[in-house]
Amino acid sequence: MSGNTLHCKSYKLSKLDFFIIYFSPMRYFLLVCLLFPHLLFSQDGWQNLFNGQDLKGWNKLNGTAEYRVENGEIVGVSQMNTPNTFLCTEKSYTDFILELEVKVDPLLNSGIQFRSNSQTDYQNGRVHGYQAEIDPSPRAYSGGIYDEARRGWLYPLAENSAGRQAFKQGDWNQYRIEAIGHQIRIWVNGVNTANIIDDWTTEGFIGLQVHSIHDEKQAGTTVRWRNIRITTTDLDTERWPMTSYAAEKNFVPNTLSEQEKRKGWRLLWDGQTTEGWRSARGPQFPDKGWTVKNGELTVLETGGAESEAGGDIITKDKFSSFELKLEFKITEGANSGIKYFVDPELNKGPGSSIGLEFQILDDKKHPDAKMGVNGNRTLASLYDLIAASNLSVPGRGKGFRGVGQWNEARIVVHGQRVEHWLNGFKMVEFERGTPMYRALVAYSKYKVWPGFGELPEGHILLQDHGNEVAFRSIKIREL
Repeated sequence: MSGNTLHCKSYKLSKLDFFIIYFSPMRYFLLVCLLFPHLLFSQDGWQNLFNGQDLKGWNKLNGTAEYRVENGEIVGVSQMNTPNTFLCTEKSYTDFILELEVKVDPLLNSGIQFRSNSQTDYQNGRVHGYQAEIDPSPRAYSGGIYDEARRGWLYPLAENSAGRQAFKQGDWNQYRIEAIGHQIRIWVNGVNTANIIDDWTTEGFIGLQVHSIHDEKQAGTTVRWRNIRITTTDLDTERWPMTSYAAEKNFVPNTLSEQEKRKGWRLLWDGQTTEGWRSARGPQFPDKGWTVKNGELTVLETGGAESEAGGDIITKDKFSSFELKLEFKITEGANSGIKYFVDPELNKGPGSSIGLEFQILDDKKHPDAKMGVNGNRTLASLYDLIAASNLSVPGRGKGFRGVGQWNEARIVVHGQRVEHWLNGFKMVEFERGTPMYRALVAYSKYKVWPGFGELPEGHILLQDHGNEVAFRSIKIREL
């Protein structure tokens, strides 16, 4: 009992109420509720996943960190020299709404796995799948969506300031996870932190993570869970609406969600034809060097020369202020780029058409990564002008998912102001036409082009640099 109230699930009783209850015929039933709230007062259709007494119905996977039960709570204890450890439900779930409370030591990262699996043919049984992040660090990405042992971050909270403020340090936090069809939504303490549409996994277990640690100061720190319940019925009536401050991200290739349509997004490539695109050198789409297959628009390997095979392709339309998103997949050692504010009439000679460029590059294997100035020719950089770095979480890497994996590039242009994003993290920001911008141009390979990058509008270009690179889910909205 704390203060003047007793808590029974979501119910509050005053001391007077408690006195009346105690001397009523129902006192034994209600006292059980007060002492063991995890056993009773579940709403219709809700099931408790934890009995409050032992770990029946759960299995420990991967690491050797300890899990124990204390005071009706599952307690995970961090341990040095062990990989991520997961306490997982024996049962798998498809569509569901999951609610639970979590309290974590400020030094320890954790997460809640869902629609996750452990299979002998995948990294020797390593747990993989969706994770609702528990992040007490200054980054404050609690409630974001991380794809454990697969793609990494799907929904960091770089653009959800309300979401980053939802988690209460050193206190109990309520998580709500809705996984219904391809839609996944998360709330922390009633704040909508993440919304995605994804079709990778439709079924799997629920798991409670104790993260691996590499600092003795973290050894023995704990994460606690309680009031773990799930429902798999009447989900459409139980679900909560998305909020405007937590934008929905759609990972289903070459599709638009209803929210994307309402916000003005359109497909810049339909996933099946070459409609809307042409060669940068002529009115038709190139008859060689590019393929459209299995929902992917691919520039083929032709030896690494710039625009000497099929050549660059550009949109038939021109754009001024816009937000562009696309996914790209590079092969080892590949070089390519996304250019914008392109005027194909500027360069009639050899090489690529002229425009600002979001660099696409295998930084580890392509020599261009070591050229230019201070890394300004690496992945996601404003090519030859500004080097990419993680501006969302300074000091962290770019979040590149790797060669052979799909990565999301995003370019946002508001008038003169421009941003480059990679997989949900801001990499570059600048303003065209400023003295600083023009000084950078004067020191670059573009100094020979008067007014470089300052056109009021231009085409968007996908570059043929002679290496195999695939593109898909190319979307745009004009601002």
